[in-house]
Amino acid sequence: MDIRRKIDISKMSAYQWVIVALAAFLNALDGYDVLAMAFTATSVSKEFELTGAQLGWLLSSGLIGMAAGSLLLGPFADRFGRRKILLVAVGINAVGLFLSATANSALELGAWRVITGLGVGGILATVTVITSEYSNVKNRGMAISIYTAGYGVGATLGGMGATQLIPAFGWRSVFLVGGLVTLFAAVLILVILPESVDYYRVRRPKNAEEKLVGIARRIGLKGDVFLGDAPTTTNSSQGSVTQLLGGRYRVSTILLWVSFFVIMFGFYFANSWTPRLLVESGMTEQQGIVGGLMLTMGGTFGSLIYGVLTIRRNARNTLVVFTILAAVLLVVFITTTSIPTLAFLSGVVVGMLINGCVAGLYTVAPQTYAPEVRATGVGWGLGIGRVGAILAPILVGTLLDGGWSPTQLYIGVAVVVALAAFAASRLKPHIDTPLVESATEEPTPAARR
Repeated sequence: MDIRRKIDISKMSAYQWVIVALAAFLNALDGYDVLAMAFTATSVSKEFELTGAQLGWLLSSGLIGMAAGSLLLGPFADRFGRRKILLVAVGINAVGLFLSATANSALELGAWRVITGLGVGGILATVTVITSEYSNVKNRGMAISIYTAGYGVGATLGGMGATQLIPAFGWRSVFLVGGLVTLFAAVLILVILPESVDYYRVRRPKNAEEKLVGIARRIGLKGDVFLGDAPTTTNSSQGSVTQLLGGRYRVSTILLWVSFFVIMFGFYFANSWTPRLLVESGMTEQQGIVGGLMLTMGGTFGSLIYGVLTIRRNARNTLVVFTILAAVLLVVFITTTSIPTLAFLSGVVVGMLINGCVAGLYTVAPQTYAPEVRATGVGWGLGIGRVGAILAPILVGTLLDGGWSPTQLYIGVAVVVALAAFAASRLKPHIDTPLVESATEEPTPAARR
């Protein structure tokens, strides 16, 4: 049987869940990185005497790198292999973190943050695809949600770690620890993670069939497996962004880009600025940190709740509901700061919903494209999303300097997030890709040959 179809309809093995767990750990690196910068922002601002706008640019520097990493490394993953490019991306990430620990000016730190972001962007573009491809149809939404939940875990541990490391060793120690953890992640990839099945099916490098047999054994597939028919679209333009905007994918690509841009804008606004804006609203600095942690803690559960719902419900429709509710709860969160307990509780729900939205995007994005352009499509979706993420801290810092109140900022972002519901509601999966076939569908005679 075609190995792609075999994975889709077979029960997931323990090894496949190990792959998902590793993916979650890699996504935690993103969460650690973003929240490490957010929680070191006060110390960095004091040392380098930064204005709100300057701090906004510094917060966005890593996101600029993430956008570039997703856009540049995604297509390379389609051409040269997801695992190979993932290892390159992890190496770049580690270098950026270690260099960040040596920064002696805001300009230096911003430059090293861009390099760190390049690695994170490449990690997300490749790992999202690998997680989707090694999950069966029934549990794909759940697997992606577990992977996405890693962000909240990394963010929470990063924030908690920062509160202990900064007073004892200074803000630079936060980035040094992140670099060491990233090196450990590289070792795990070398030991555990196989190459993408669909990369072998599409690109057909030397000994591809033999390598697929080995992968099939590792993930516990019984019976004979083979490559299956090669896609008819394999050519020199494979993995090219021009294919994403061609007639076959144009509408879906634009809708996906809009969804990524808007949801990432809201996501990074909440995760980057919440501690500072809560203080501006009258809370203490410690309460501001607690409020930020409430969002990240809630985010972990939100991703998992989204995944559970997709086992029985349509992933796209669930995404639309999460988006609308997230917009509403953003307003509730900022208007209840006079009652800290209520604000913290609503913050948990905001984190749950906004992270569920991200899990939804990560679930539907790979289903939008055929295997030969999947990493390119996901990478560019993530890259466009990072543009929204970049603009959020910069715009908020500028508006804050211009006299906008935290309440006005949250309401404005809520309106922006609500726009994603329309774009997401019109997204449709690419019907020819095996990733969206029925989990119970029996192989056709042609598929058996």
